[in-house]
Amino acid sequence: ARLWDGMEGTLGLIARLLYGTGLRLMEGLRLRVKDVDFERGQIVVHDGKWAKDRVTMLPQSLEAPLRAHLEKWRLEHGRELAAGRGETSLPESVARKYPGSAREWAWQYVFPAAGLMAVRRDHGPIGLRHHLHEDTLQRGMRAAVKRAALAKRATCHTLRHSFATHLLENGYDIRTVQPRKSSGFAWLRFAGAQGREHDANLHARHGEAGPRGAESAG
Repeated sequence: ARLWDGMEGTLGLIARLLYGTGLRLMEGLRLRVKDVDFERGQIVVHDGKWAKDRVTMLPQSLEAPLRAHLEKWRLEHGRELAAGRGETSLPESVARKYPGSAREWAWQYVFPAAGLMAVRRDHGPIGLRHHLHEDTLQRGMRAAVKRAALAKRATCHTLRHSFATHLLENGYDIRTVQPRKSSGFAWLRFAGAQGREHDANLHARHGEAGPRGAESAG
């Protein structure tokens, strides 16, 4: 609780998301709007460790603040589009496959940087909005740890470990994260307190939230 008291606003939201979902630092920062599924209460992680896609849970306690955060940026994105801007950075393969997707709301970063990144194009330089830089969150985390006067060293990676620890404390025996051949995703496999195997709700098809209903994000 002392740590959260020292992290407010966007940085506090990201830290809580890492803690509540088990996401790695860069996985959290690289999330795009289309990766957050409020209806199913889950988040899709593309190109995670070992270039695997997977799905993790979205805690109910974060739904309201995350919706509010996204609504604020959705309005800002609309203003950017009206001003002739509003493009985000995309992998080259996605930009080729889905022309114009850089301006679509679904492809915007959940946690965008405050400023624009200058990129040179054939018709001249343009400004793209990248995700928040990892150093910003790491500095915020260090400052919060210092203010909280924690006895142990804590980093953004500590939040991910805490997620797994609390699953174990609540009776879940985490088995493995396995590739799901039929969907292209990984399923989080774990055993409940009674020893029964459960599968997290990971039935989302690859890329179903892509631009204009595309079947894959590339």
